[in-house]
Amino acid sequence: MKLNSLQVATSRYTLAPLLYLSVLISLPVMAVDEASQFALGKKLFTQSSAPACVLCHTLKDAGASGAVGPVLDELKPDAQRVAKALRNGIGQMPSYRASLSEVQILALAHYVSKASGAAN
Repeated sequence: MKLNSLQVATSRYTLAPLLYLSVLISLPVMAVDEASQFALGKKLFTQSSAPACVLCHTLKDAGASGAVGPVLDELKPDAQRVAKALRNGIGQMPSYRASLSEVQILALAHYVSKASGAAN
């Protein structure tokens, strides 16, 4: 099927508002998703992981003042660095790969990076 220039121009102008609308509709979903990811990460940091992160780490947002691990407010690790440490362990910190799902690891990494003020 061969399209003439009028059909091509018409299809461009018809699709543009639809694409714009789909982006606008998805923005609140992304914000809610980020907020729920942050909340899950905070819950995991403060109480749900074993051992709990608050036992070793200091992070002001979580009210944590652990004395073994680094002060995360000073370190300001990005999410990728936190996720890698959670998966593999680092120094005295154990790996959480067997006890946390990938979704939980990503939520926890997101929380720590945002709460510590990382530049991400």
